[in-house]
Amino acid sequence: MSGIHVKRRSFVKAVGGGIASLAMPLPALAASRQIVVSDPGGPYTTAYRKAFYDPFEKESGIKVVSVARESQPVAQFTAMVQTRNYIWDVTTLTLSADIPILEQRGLLEPLGLKHEDFPGLMPEALTPNWLGVDVYSTVLAYRTDKLPKEHPESWADFWDVKRFPGPRSLRRNPLDTLEQALMADGVSIDQLYPLDVDRAFRSLDKIRKHISVWWTGGAQSMQLIQSGEVDMLSLWNGRAQAAIDGKAPVRIVWNQGLYSIEGWGVPKGTPRAEEAKAFVRFCGDARRQAAFTADLAYGPTNLRAYEYIDAARAALLPTAKENLKHMRLPDPKWWQDNRQAVTERFNAWIIG
Repeated sequence: MSGIHVKRRSFVKAVGGGIASLAMPLPALAASRQIVVSDPGGPYTTAYRKAFYDPFEKESGIKVVSVARESQPVAQFTAMVQTRNYIWDVTTLTLSADIPILEQRGLLEPLGLKHEDFPGLMPEALTPNWLGVDVYSTVLAYRTDKLPKEHPESWADFWDVKRFPGPRSLRRNPLDTLEQALMADGVSIDQLYPLDVDRAFRSLDKIRKHISVWWTGGAQSMQLIQSGEVDMLSLWNGRAQAAIDGKAPVRIVWNQGLYSIEGWGVPKGTPRAEEAKAFVRFCGDARRQAAFTADLAYGPTNLRAYEYIDAARAALLPTAKENLKHMRLPDPKWWQDNRQAVTERFNAWIIG
């Protein structure tokens, strides 16, 4: 995938004609020399450098300086725009967690992108101020050595401690966890919203004493299943895949997964907005998105990328057709309206 390449003279065509639609032409953009892009660091930086940063530099002449951002970027993003102290020009943001808040506050630069600019783009992966480029999913995973015959295939199975005894773990966060509790109680994945919060907590009451660990970070969740401390848990598919790649006997269950879309947003008012928007548009290209999947077990949002991804690798990604059809996106609007109250209740329930 790293060998995917587009000639400089084809750059405008490769990004859907985006440079031509921007206020500043390519030579002027290149004269600005650089943009600063923030991402979660680690494997993200490696994958994005190969798929996005280096190719954009080569085709545009604009240097991309990458920095690692805080795990929860909204506060930093808000302060940066309000003080006009732009320490970066583009950052990764999550649709369900970040975009509703930042859009409501008017802190994002409009991108001027349209769905027709990117044939194959998932409908949810574009707002007026944000372009989603990768998808991860919160899934059920289990140890095949601990459950060699019968194994869990749903959240109802996860909740069934008689049929599937053994230590298990859930995330210490209401997002995804409440949805899982409702599905365990019989709510269909396509009928989750608006969430019946009281019913979700009644369902959580049933499993509470059987949860060995309430995990708080991705590395912790991976270690729990990789070491065998738990037999099954809820975790992000990339972490589960990393455990599998490390030869742990782990299997991912895509059924009733809850996927999240990550993508690029530009802080409103950055003096390098046009360069930043050119970069964002570049990242919507199917071939470019195909390139990061060799390093990250996350799915592209431009589904045409699968034309350039090996079939064996594609089967491990959330947006592959056979995986995506079993999952859904948590409702961003519901979580925007209810996150604070539900989080306070969840935290009180955890320690109560």
